[in-house]
Amino acid sequence: MQQIRNEEELRLGGRMPLSTLDYPGELAAVLFCRGCPWRCPYCHNAALREAGGEADEDFAGALSWLESRQGLLDAVVFSGGEPTRQKALGAAMAAVRDLGFKIGLHTAGMFPEALADVLPSCDWVGCDIKAPAAAYDRITGIANSADPALASLQLLTQAHVAFEVRTTWHPALLTPTDMTALADELDRQEVPTWVIQPFQPKGCVDENLRAAGPAAFPDELLETLRQTAPGLSITVR
Repeated sequence: MQQIRNEEELRLGGRMPLSTLDYPGELAAVLFCRGCPWRCPYCHNAALREAGGEADEDFAGALSWLESRQGLLDAVVFSGGEPTRQKALGAAMAAVRDLGFKIGLHTAGMFPEALADVLPSCDWVGCDIKAPAAAYDRITGIANSADPALASLQLLTQAHVAFEVRTTWHPALLTPTDMTALADELDRQEVPTWVIQPFQPKGCVDENLRAAGPAAFPDELLETLRQTAPGLSITVR
């Protein structure tokens, strides 16, 4: 397992000054956290997988910049990498909330105990569920990776925090059968919202996936998923 060099301060790999997509309905800045032990082939932030890195902005600098954004932004999203990999996440969220921002979190749920610790500090969570349980290891490259992800999803369904489930889709990685199975699993867990994100090649280091270019999600498959999971709100974004 990767180690964070300084557990007292959040390790950042960059920021996005303005986003209208990363926290639905809010104008947000995004802080990208370093470190992720999974190896999903479609990852568009592969440069953030390692815990360390050169020329990263320190969190104190990011916090100072956020002070200048008070009144201009609604929220700050902690993304990655995997933010819950870092022990300093909770303290960082508290510091950002003290500036008056709502707190968003992007997570793949790989550390459910850490997620449970920071959930009370979150206003909204985007949870990446990679695949149906039976196909999880094929996507993440890590054995038994479905277990922590599903434990985290259960935490979210029981918490009083707004959230949505997100799945990146590429036809070479997730078949129609995979997607139908996942729709059924999410529906049975009473997930409110499922956002399907067709693969985008920008930032992906897998040459084969990148060469295939962006993939359009089939309308007929979307209709099948909606019929399979009538209680689940499904959109393609």
